[in-house]
Parts: sequence; C-alpha cells; structure tokens
Amino acid sequence: MREPRKMSETIAPYIVHAIKYARHDRKGSENLIHPGDLHDMDMPLDFFVWALVSKTRTFVVDIGFSAETAQKRGRELIRCPSIGLKMLGIDVAKVKDVIITHMHYDHVGNFNLFPNAHFHLQEREITYSTGRHMTKSVFSAAYNVEDVIDVIRGIYKGRVTFHNGDANLAPGISLHHIGGHTDGLQVVRVWTERGWVVLASDASHLYANMNQVNPFPIVFNVGDMVDGYDCLNELADTIDHIIPGHDPLVMEKYPASSPELNGIAVRLDLPPKN
Repeated sequence: MREPRKMSETIAPYIVHAIKYARHDRKGSENLIHPGDLHDMDMPLDFFVWALVSKTRTFVVDIGFSAETAQKRGRELIRCPSIGLKMLGIDVAKVKDVIITHMHYDHVGNFNLFPNAHFHLQEREITYSTGRHMTKSVFSAAYNVEDVIDVIRGIYKGRVTFHNGDANLAPGISLHHIGGHTDGLQVVRVWTERGWVVLASDASHLYANMNQVNPFPIVFNVGDMVDGYDCLNELADTIDHIIPGHDPLVMEKYPASSPELNGIAVRLDLPPKN
C-alpha cells in the first residue's frame, strides 16, 4: 500500500510529536526473546503517546496509562499524557480523533480524558481482548479489564470505528494491521516533510527488536511479529523513518519539539540528529 511519492507530494504534511510520559527499568532478558550476552544489561523502556498535527486536523495516537495503573504496575509516571499534550497546545477535551494501536494498559488507559474523541481500532483487537485468549494470563496480563470496559462503553455510544486490515484514515495518514504482539495491533503511517514515517508502536518496542529480528517477549504470534518487521520496512521510506514504541533512543535521536520541551517531546517529522 505504499503511496507513490509524486502523489504524496500533493498531501499536506503532518508535524509528528512523540511525548514521553513514563519510564520503567528493565533488563535485556525482559525485552528480547534471545537476549544472549545482553540478558543482564540495563535496557529501560520509555512510554510515549504521539500527536499528528496539520494545519487543519490533529490526531492523537494512543493515550497512555493513569497514575493508579502506574502505582499498581510499578511504573514511573513522569506526567499524565494529557499534560504533555497540553504543553504542545493540544487540549484533550477538544481532540476529535484518537488512534489506538492496541489495547494494552499503556496504550488505552485514559479513555475518559478524551470525552469528545472518536477512536479508531482494529476489529481484531477488540475481538482478541474480549475473547477466549483472555482466560490465559500469558495473554491477558498486559490488559486492564477496566480499560477494556471503557472502550466497550465507547462502542455502545458510537464512539469507536473498527478497521479491518489496512485503512486510509485521512490524506497522509493510514493504518496497517500487523498483529504479532497482540492479534489486532496496528501501526500508523504518516506523511511528513521528510517522507513517510511509520509509528511502529509495539510492532517493535525497541530498535534492537526489529534490527536484530529479536522479538519482544510479550507476544501473541511470534511469526506475525517477525513478518511485521518486513512490513514496517515496506511502509517507511527508510529504516530511519521507523519509530519504535518504547525505545529511550528516540528521545536522543530526534530534536526537541521546542527548547522548552527538551526531554519531554521530540519532532519525528524532522530528520534524526545522528
């Protein structure tokens, strides 16, 4: 589904922000199926939400987790994602469109902070997160049942659009089903001044996962996850246009969204610094 560049050049580009809202200390053995010599290496995770901003529309990608969830799961919440978005001039009460890459606790935990938003989700994800696999803790552990219930309430209020596979959401923004990490995980492809950027979310938590073809251990289907790395490369202009979902290197590689937001948010529509 790669759109030809000549066609893309007629589309208004988006500014893309990654907003860091939390972190968690981990070891290599927790982040790689085959950690090898890296098993005892410090390999922390950062947690992000993303904002896609054009002159006429704003999309938020994923919505993070709450202070209550941070305490229960032992995560370091730096700031509520809504505060990080506010620092960029984005009022969550006015956001009209939210893309949910998948329904794990760290991606869909603040549903009620977006009272006027419409949510975009793969149908396979709601089927998976409410189906028979949730009877097994190996699959259900990364879901918060109250978050799932919030989404279901949103469905009954007509606030959720389901997508089946790839979908063009707006000129310059498309959704692509990957699976792997969860059965319904989707990634977001967005047109920017530097070309097609792909927000991989948990299709690749870290650069190491996709670059070494070494999946993250929380996974529904390893084969789909590995195939997903090829899909990411097909969708993005180059490997530098793929943004992993939890890698602290993202904050180092990309320029701050503004001098005041150094260490808080970075611009993914600009070329990496290194």
